[in-house]
Amino acid sequence: MTEIVLNYIGKRINMLELCSIASGSSGNCICVGSEECHVLIDAGISGKRIENGLNAIDLKSQDMEGILITHEHIDHIAGLGVMARRYGLPMYATAGTIAAIKNTSSVGKIDESLFHTIMPEEEFAIGDLCITPISISHDAADPVAYRITRGERTFAVVTDLGTYDDALVERLQGLDGLLLEANHDIHMLETGVYPYPLKRRIMGDRGHLSNERSGQLLCELLHDQFGTVMLGHLSKENNYEELAYEAVRLEVTMGDNPYKAEDFPMMVAKRDTVSPVIRAE
Repeated sequence: MTEIVLNYIGKRINMLELCSIASGSSGNCICVGSEECHVLIDAGISGKRIENGLNAIDLKSQDMEGILITHEHIDHIAGLGVMARRYGLPMYATAGTIAAIKNTSSVGKIDESLFHTIMPEEEFAIGDLCITPISISHDAADPVAYRITRGERTFAVVTDLGTYDDALVERLQGLDGLLLEANHDIHMLETGVYPYPLKRRIMGDRGHLSNERSGQLLCELLHDQFGTVMLGHLSKENNYEELAYEAVRLEVTMGDNPYKAEDFPMMVAKRDTVSPVIRAE
């Protein structure tokens, strides 16, 4: 079963849990873990905000066993240098992403020994967590999503992808919980103030998922035991929580699948505050 915990403080039992510290076009940081081991996925906000967010769920930055980096865009690595220098946390990323981070001057100097190169589609372990990086389509050096398994429970964090294919759908089967990008409303983007080249980039195959495409991907992943989906990485200018929530729910209910939106819990990750904890046990 999966459970949404609004204010979770206390002893962790045999489970897998996920909490969004921040998720949106202005900064992303997700915590995933078990009672034995926790990791961050991305550090796209300040070190202080990360620490305060972790404190809100009874954790600390020094409790983290590492940082999994999806790609090098600044909304995913803005706090990476501070976290590395202050806490000495190991950082896991593809070779292309590591090279791009080293060329990002705003991150500052990071001890080379903290970088650990991972390969897309190759599992690796951190503590009792089994982690699989999954290649995605985005305009970055070598971006990945992450599938995290402990025992029989599996979560995934899938953001920053312009499109998806059968191979990605196959790798995301059997999830107990999912943080999934619902970046923009197409009409808001098309009629908004962004310059035309940026609009094309966002809507392109190496850009971001719209609300509708997010719902369509979700339809491919639902199963009888599916748990909670958290919609994330919303654009500040081209989306809002209620719109993303209703648009994805509509796609699920009207889609070619046996499920309805009310068959499973759905929420939207907060941009600037900690979201409720999702856990599967």
